Amino acid sequence: MSDANDTNDTNDSIWQGAGRRIHIQEVGLRDGLQMEAAFVPTADKIALADALSEAGLAKIEVTSFVSPSAIPVLRDAEIVMREIARRPGVVYTALVPNVRGAERAIEARTDELNLVMSASATHNLANLRMTQAQSFAALAQVIATAQAAGVPVNVSLSCVFGCPMEGDIAQHAVFDWVQRFVDLGVQGLTLCDTTGMAYPTQVRALAAAARQRWPRIAFTLHFHNTRGMGLANVLAGIAAGVDRFDTSLGGMGGCPYAPGASGNVCSEEIVHALALMGYDTGVDLDRLVAAAARLPALIGHAPPGQIVQAGRRLDLHPVPPDFEATRARALARA
Repeated sequence: MSDANDTNDTNDSIWQGAGRRIHIQEVGLRDGLQMEAAFVPTADKIALADALSEAGLAKIEVTSFVSPSAIPVLRDAEIVMREIARRPGVVYTALVPNVRGAERAIEARTDELNLVMSASATHNLANLRMTQAQSFAALAQVIATAQAAGVPVNVSLSCVFGCPMEGDIAQHAVFDWVQRFVDLGVQGLTLCDTTGMAYPTQVRALAAAARQRWPRIAFTLHFHNTRGMGLANVLAGIAAGVDRFDTSLGGMGGCPYAPGASGNVCSEEIVHALALMGYDTGVDLDRLVAAAARLPALIGHAPPGQIVQAGRRLDLHPVPPDFEATRARALARA
């Protein structure tokens, strides 16, 4: 993780990455697929996870160990997690909602447990059917279970940048929850823009303050592109010194409590943009785009990501069929 003291980046510095390492953490296999109606066959999930590993993603959220009745499309969590081909250096994480989910994930050799609760009391109750106090008490038990097994824990705080039912969430309220989880010994925290309400100046201020207050915590930023500000928010996070970002293959994802919301920021779009700016993501863009190109056949429709459809910036196209005749006519008039 970058030193918290280097948050005094100038506005110009984000436009020149100069080889700075940015860790891209893929969440499409969980956060994306859970929003899809189609059940992607287990073998295809495994093959997609393996393709993402080969592409060089820093972390892959492989699945979710929730009740199969709650999210049927991820009912094959154990099989997928056990049978993926693990690449050294890649962290294979999974969402777990409770102690039983944690036990299942640990038995399946999950590298890290990702826990979720909301910074918004209303969203937490609507999404998780629990008060924030109930969620925290349940997650404290999960953290203890993980620590006893020697498995790292990351906590994802939803609605940090705004709630579609409450509006803005006060920074002190967000940081109160961060401190509670830090006190429990978690290694990482993800600040989530669950419904695409974040904007760049807000992101930079909050992320910089968090890193200054907790310099030893690995902070991740998780954005949605609901209002077209996903990439701008990523750049604002980078300007604040954050170097870990959740992204989703093809831009899959969404939130049932934000009608009309689009998906997470798109993995191949973010990698493409950061590469052009000189950042080192460690990701092979060709492999990543090839993985994204598999999605329409798997989920039954084209995801929102544009790179597969439009190509990369320098993916050139042939000249029009009548180009030579046009040139000859132009030269004749010269």
